[in-house]
Amino acid sequence: MTDVATSDPAAGLDSDTTAGLVGAALAVTAWGAGSVLAKYISIGGMAIAVYRFGMFSVIMVAWLLSRGVSVNASVLRKSAAGGIALGVDVAMFFSAVKLTNVVNATLIGSLQPIFVGIVAAKFFGEKINRRDIGWAGLAILGVGLVVTASNGTPEWSAKGDLLAVGAALAWSGYFIASKQSKGKLTPSEFTAGTAIWTAAINIPLALAFGQDLSLPSAENLLWLGVMTLLAGVIGHTMMNWSLVRIPLWVGSTMTLLVPVASSLIAWFVLDEALTAFQVFAMALVLFALGMIVRNQSQRTVRRPAGPERARA
Repeated sequence: MTDVATSDPAAGLDSDTTAGLVGAALAVTAWGAGSVLAKYISIGGMAIAVYRFGMFSVIMVAWLLSRGVSVNASVLRKSAAGGIALGVDVAMFFSAVKLTNVVNATLIGSLQPIFVGIVAAKFFGEKINRRDIGWAGLAILGVGLVVTASNGTPEWSAKGDLLAVGAALAWSGYFIASKQSKGKLTPSEFTAGTAIWTAAINIPLALAFGQDLSLPSAENLLWLGVMTLLAGVIGHTMMNWSLVRIPLWVGSTMTLLVPVASSLIAWFVLDEALTAFQVFAMALVLFALGMIVRNQSQRTVRRPAGPERARA
């Protein structure tokens, strides 16, 4: 019996994987834009999460209903793990930023690909070679340089750092749950379910932290709508769609582009300063991620031949 290659390294990536990588790139760019838009919204971080994911839930449910699909108890049950993880991540990250400096919170968040890579290798059977581990490490270093170079000297807090670790673990849990949803829910159903869970979880948390949940001003609602379309409809929908087409650890590593995208968009839209050192660090991240994608295109996936292919 012989092994039959299912992809040709010389031919590059198959169309499904290519689409997944493009979708993940669009998702992280949209998330980066969402971070910049938060500067225009003058309400608390958890309140932003409530309105953003509440509006996103309405859009996703309406979209599914228009296609004859209802978001019922089964969808909510099967998306609960991902929704709770995402809700906890949003709450913990914003709380961390309130307590510790942005550099620490963001750098700790950049450890997410490490957590996801361990799980992907152990439970999903994904093979991560040493070259890709090295390039992922270089990308994480590049993100650290980008964030460090763009930050001042805000107050530090050990409690805030611990919350940031919790946020990174919860964010990892969301990615893992998204991967596990394959075959149980469509990407759109999973996205709608997790959006509902995230909004629901952040309502009591926002009230507990004394944040105002009254109806925002017309201007804030406008920017919340734009953020919902970018970070929600494009970001979460495209990433969940992509994670069933690309390895989990690759999608996770792609999130390292978020702070890079945020810095570039803030420079272009808000005219924020961008130094030569930051540009170098961003180029480092892009180069490392490019090498990971290149390595993916050179891998040949083999499977045992079936009875119809076992003939000499």
